[in-house]
Amino acid sequence: MTIVTDIFATLVAAEFLFIMWMETFATDSDLTAKTFGMSREELRRNSVTTLFKNQGVYNGLIAVLILLAVFVFASKTAVVCLMAYIVLVAAYGSFTSNPLIILKQGGLAIITLITCIW
Repeated sequence: MTIVTDIFATLVAAEFLFIMWMETFATDSDLTAKTFGMSREELRRNSVTTLFKNQGVYNGLIAVLILLAVFVFASKTAVVCLMAYIVLVAAYGSFTSNPLIILKQGGLAIITLITCIW
């Protein structure tokens, strides 16, 4: 892998750690409400809080897998698989929720995939 791929993959991991923080620790913050287009009152509902926290752990673990792929295993194949997965999930979110998700959640992953071709 190139240093450029390592940098972009690390940025994707940072993005997913930030998403984890919003969903798990800042569940009912103004930033989380704005990001997900929900009211703070709705974010305070127990059912929503539980779902967000579970999703946050999932996003945090994806970040950990990316960091392992880059810094422990130095595996371009693993990075490509993780980025492709992220792009597919972002594409699904774009079709089912908000078209901008492909750029917001998948943008850095797409760039990372492009750097893997170099």
